[in-house]
Amino acid sequence: MSASVALAYGGVVLRPFEDADVEMLRDLATDPYLPLIGSLPANATRQEALEFIARQHQRLATGVGYSFCVADRSDGSALGTAGLWVAGLAEGRATAGYAVAPFARHRGVARQALSALTAFGWTIPELFRVELYIEPWNTGSIRVAEAAGYLREGLLRSHQPIGDRRADMLLYATVRPPDQGGEPPIPG
Repeated sequence: MSASVALAYGGVVLRPFEDADVEMLRDLATDPYLPLIGSLPANATRQEALEFIARQHQRLATGVGYSFCVADRSDGSALGTAGLWVAGLAEGRATAGYAVAPFARHRGVARQALSALTAFGWTIPELFRVELYIEPWNTGSIRVAEAAGYLREGLLRSHQPIGDRRADMLLYATVRPPDQGGEPPIPG
C-alpha cells in the first residue's frame, strides 16, 4: 500500500500532504516541543512549511517511512501529522509518531490518527510490531497511546537526544492481532 492511499478512522483521514496544509503546519510549528523532535522548524515560515511538505513526499522513496497529513474527514482540513517510520521493518518493527496542531487539540484527533496509522501498518505484510517512544512527562501522549490500544513495556533511560539533552522515553507498543496475521499469544 502506498502513502497515497487515504485511510479514515472516526472523524479523521490520513492523506498525503498538500500545499494547502501550510497554515496548519505553521500553527504546529508554534509548539515549542515539536521542532525538537522533528524536521519542522520552530515558527516556520510559509517557505519552510512548503519545504517540510516536500520532504514528507520523499519519506517513502528514501526508505524512511510513510508520512501523512491528518485531516478532518468531513471537510479535508489539515489537523496534524502522523508517520510510520520503517527503519526496523526487516525485523518486523516500525515506529509511529503523531502531532496535532494547537487549534485542533483536545478533540480526540491524536487517538483517531494513531488508530488509523496502526490499521494502515497492519496492511504492510512484513510488519508485526509498532512502537511509540514517549517522554514520561507527556501525559497527553500517554493517554493517546493507551486509548489506541498500545501497552507500556518499560522505561528506556537516556534513550535519545531531545534538543540539547538526553531524554528518558517510555516504550509503548502494539503487535499485529492474530486475526490479521499476527502470532497468537504464547500460553503463560
